[in-house]
Amino acid sequence: MRLRSLLVTVTAALAALPLLSAPASASSPTLWRLTDLAAQRVAIADQVAAAKYGTPSPIDDPAREQQIYDSVAARAPGLGLDPADAVRFFRAQIEANKLVQRGLYARWDAHPDQAPTTRPDLGQIRPVIDGLNTSLLTELAATVPVRAARSCPIRQRVTADVVDVLHRFDALHARALGEATSATCTAG
Repeated sequence: MRLRSLLVTVTAALAALPLLSAPASASSPTLWRLTDLAAQRVAIADQVAAAKYGTPSPIDDPAREQQIYDSVAARAPGLGLDPADAVRFFRAQIEANKLVQRGLYARWDAHPDQAPTTRPDLGQIRPVIDGLNTSLLTELAATVPVRAARSCPIRQRVTADVVDVLHRFDALHARALGEATSATCTAG
């Protein structure tokens, strides 16, 4: 089944290559880097879950989330972004991260032998997330034209499918990547 999915994705990517590929210039951005950064942020959710699992630290952290939203909203205008659009995109990133955490908690509760045996330091993970957030915000600004294009939804779908395969995501992480990229396009 996974091979068939890969073949479908590769076929779709090849068919959409004219939509996805563009000369490497500022005037014709693609969604590759933005989507890959979102995938990296999805992947780091595993470490966040391992750091919090079995502790009183909740998955939902409204104070931390609000800090991210406030920071994004404050930095957006300087990058030529609408603050509400930037916050909407980052809300999707955070929801994707929580989706992974909840999925892993459920998996570990059902299969304790799969639970992490070491607890990463959340204080060391957060700066990595902050760096990804900065890169995501920069890339969000660099992709304004392609995100506003009518072709954005198909470009995003194909790009996310290929990035999913390249990261070798399982179903949980693939679903989270879909959530993370759900607010990419601004064309409606």
